[in-house]
Amino acid sequence: MKFSKKTALGLLFSLTLIVAGCGQKSASDTSAAPTGIPVPAETEITKLNVQVSFYPMYEFTKNVAGDLADVHTLVPAGMEPHDWEPTPQDIASIEKADVLVYNGAGMESWIDQVTGSLSNASLIQVEASKGINLLEGGEHDHHHEDSEATEHDHNHDHANEATTEEHDHDHDHSDEATTEEHDHDHDAEGEEGHGHDHGGLDPHVWLSPALAVTEVRNIEAGLAQAAPEHAAQFKQNADAYIAQLESLDQDFKAAVTDSKRKDFITQHAAFGYLAKEYDLQQVPIAGLSPEQEPSAAQMASVIDFAKEHQVKTIFFETLVSSKVSETIASEVGAKTAVLNPIEGLTEEEIAAGMDYISVMRQNLEALKLALNE
Repeated sequence: MKFSKKTALGLLFSLTLIVAGCGQKSASDTSAAPTGIPVPAETEITKLNVQVSFYPMYEFTKNVAGDLADVHTLVPAGMEPHDWEPTPQDIASIEKADVLVYNGAGMESWIDQVTGSLSNASLIQVEASKGINLLEGGEHDHHHEDSEATEHDHNHDHANEATTEEHDHDHDHSDEATTEEHDHDHDAEGEEGHGHDHGGLDPHVWLSPALAVTEVRNIEAGLAQAAPEHAAQFKQNADAYIAQLESLDQDFKAAVTDSKRKDFITQHAAFGYLAKEYDLQQVPIAGLSPEQEPSAAQMASVIDFAKEHQVKTIFFETLVSSKVSETIASEVGAKTAVLNPIEGLTEEEIAAGMDYISVMRQNLEALKLALNE
């Protein structure tokens, strides 16, 4: 039997459709079910695109979001975040995001400049530290241990406001309860020139488990604003993670209550909130940024303190050089140990499956030893 060219092409096209149909399974395909028992179509969940500034924000956000968001960290693993600046590719990623989570309190010196340049009017910005009483940079060292915390209001009242804001690049917002004008005072923040000094404010609130609870709640509110249909799941996830934070908080309290000493020497002034929460005394070698080199006078002061108080452990960090800590330890006959500010995880920590909770428990064990020597 002979077929015309037109007939042959028609048959080929029909076969192609049949093969394609056999190779695909739609959400409503019931071929796998017994006759008469329909299989409900699967509902595909659209995940939120969430960009976060650095590791602690990733950890908190991922635990709240669960499988309902794709969470991406801007600062790469193993990089110290204090001096990090976003690339054009990073800014493009933020532009496409549904939610941007950042710590605030001056930690991300680039935040206002970047968000002010965006055209994504629906971007939900979550300042995780909002509503927390922030410490001035020198309040928690051994020269100022009796100072009280001051509330930093970012040019508006944080205490009882909604915890999230919707970014409008024209800065012409409505008065809705869930949004607010993003209008940080650059002079108050000390962000001019990107000096990375946090404007004298201590941004390391995540190192207090009790304050980390507030950050998690702020993140929960932001995600719920972005996807209100999942608000109940976000709350359930947040509650479960906060239970871990509260357990960690109780363990810290129990560990330091009867310790022999209350002071500890750190590489930089990252543990002020932890020290204040548990009535300890942080003695930092450097300032709020670990990249700040201590002066000769600062070094001498710490050495004198260590000798006078017979300090036997000098703490250093994982993401920056330990040379200064080792120098002081050698001078006073002390050993060195890690007290991790969790500003990022190393590749080794990631490979070992470490996270915020496990690193903080390592910090707890390190402190227990140092405070009882």
